[in-house]
Amino acid sequence: MKILVLQDHLRNGGTERQSVLLAHAFAAAGHATTLLTFRPGGTLAPHPEPDATSSANAPQAAVNIHTLQPFDTRLDWFAPGLLRFASRLVPDVILCMGRMANCYAGGLQKHFPHAVILATMRTGKKLPWLYRRSLRLARHIVANSHEAARIITTDHGIPHERITVIHNALVFSSGAGKVPLSSLSETSRATLRAQNTLTPATTVLLCVAMFRPEKNQRALISLAARLPRDANWQLWLAGEGETRPACTALASQLGLADRVKFLGYQADPAPLYRAADIAVLTSQSESLSNFLIEAQAHGLPVVADDVGGVRECFLPGETGWAIPPGNADTFLAALTPLLTNSAQRATIAPIARTFACDSFSPAGQIQRYLDLIARLTSRSPA
Repeated sequence: MKILVLQDHLRNGGTERQSVLLAHAFAAAGHATTLLTFRPGGTLAPHPEPDATSSANAPQAAVNIHTLQPFDTRLDWFAPGLLRFASRLVPDVILCMGRMANCYAGGLQKHFPHAVILATMRTGKKLPWLYRRSLRLARHIVANSHEAARIITTDHGIPHERITVIHNALVFSSGAGKVPLSSLSETSRATLRAQNTLTPATTVLLCVAMFRPEKNQRALISLAARLPRDANWQLWLAGEGETRPACTALASQLGLADRVKFLGYQADPAPLYRAADIAVLTSQSESLSNFLIEAQAHGLPVVADDVGGVRECFLPGETGWAIPPGNADTFLAALTPLLTNSAQRATIAPIARTFACDSFSPAGQIQRYLDLIARLTSRSPA
């Protein structure tokens, strides 16, 4: 079977990592798989000399990787020659992953009526008209959360029979896969924290996300300003993006320059999960949060704004707390006890690990895609 995975650009986002994972999994299952991007390059794109520390950059000969733009126009929506490329490939299945890629799903289904065009719902943002049109025209839709599936049905009138929920799979860079999540070494943890000049008593709040307006790190910094100054804590913000300078300035204005650490882009965030104590997120737009899933897999309790499918990333009230968006008082009420109660965090850790590793295992999520593709192709029109 020929499978085409369509992605706008291989930047270092959750959807992009899922695209890379799925493409290689389909190829490993024996399918002729092509990963096609609109824009060339990107953090997750293959490089002539792969970085051995990043699994996303490791050579993967089984997948054919192509790009449509001859040079990077920086236009995510520009897909020159897409129909021509697909006509030459004659795929049985086209899986549209990126936001702009999904805008093309409807047109692809009309041009290739015998193929299975899979649209996906992996965003909490407002959908462009072409995206909404694609949801109506594509053969089937994969939603990465039950909340996303509900939105497709209630807001866009798509019958639930045309929607399958498949959660994101856990995607770890090389470092995470080499350490058993159920038995993280205290020596390793202490070493990582010492490298960041922390005492054993310091409680680390962690957020790993691109600095975009919807990720709303400003709210986390403002919340941190209300935490007890006499408590021993730090807030770590990992990632890069357009809003980082404003967030850095805000931390300085609030007198938190020594408490809020900006760690930049992390090809492998696993060491940060091992060194941290609590995962925090005030994002305004999440269909499903890879960060929260990975934090749970490393045993971190979660406090997060309740948007999109966030509460599907943890066990609400048991391993994490879903807070009404923008309710700072409730957020702090859930977060503050965790700052000093290491015993509570230790009790949560094994439950969180088991939940995440069982619910979002790569093998399980990949098999769901393969089963869905087999079912849809077996009843494709002749």
